[in-house]
Amino acid sequence: MSTMGLTSFPRRWESMDPRLHGDDNCYNIAMKLNAKELRDVKEEDIVDKLKTIKRRPMYFILENIYDTYNIGGLFRLADALAIEKMYICGESEIPPNPKIKKASIGTYKVVPWEYRKTAEEAIAEVKTSAVFAKLNDAKLTAEVKIIAVEQAKNSIPYQKADYSAPVALILGNETYGVTEETLKLANQIVEIPMWGINKSLNVIVSAAIVSYWITNNQ
Repeated sequence: MSTMGLTSFPRRWESMDPRLHGDDNCYNIAMKLNAKELRDVKEEDIVDKLKTIKRRPMYFILENIYDTYNIGGLFRLADALAIEKMYICGESEIPPNPKIKKASIGTYKVVPWEYRKTAEEAIAEVKTSAVFAKLNDAKLTAEVKIIAVEQAKNSIPYQKADYSAPVALILGNETYGVTEETLKLANQIVEIPMWGINKSLNVIVSAAIVSYWITNNQ
């Protein structure tokens, strides 16, 4: 497979200020690549452009996500939201796993991510980080709010939580959810109402519902 250089699609890399185009919903202004371009582009070709991305004060902490396609899908979601960083924790595969590469359509190359042995380690790192997010070249220094997406006795509807920025969402295993140990570290636990027979939603769907709600309510 041939690799497309930046000169193949220069207009997609052109910085665009959303205020000049009347698009208040466009949070980011950097590059726009389609699936093929994302799969083909080399990381070394985009490293400088990635530094220009205005990232949202949000983190994903994945705890024991088994399905590699779910991890890939969460990379796509993380990229769509331009989050600050994604942590993959515990018994999970990481890039360059081929299934993650395929499901992510290459977004693992553009989303900042790290692996940690436990979610507790990731939470501690997020809380003690000196810089949480960049917004219009200003540093957001408020304490990170840790929010677990899980069904629990003390969970509340996701619409009623306090999403003061920055926020770290904990997303748990497809079968067993977020561990009890990790739930104890959360500031809040939120859940999505389920009115049918099935007890829960796919982890990507759950993450998307809550994270997009956050973007509109911070």
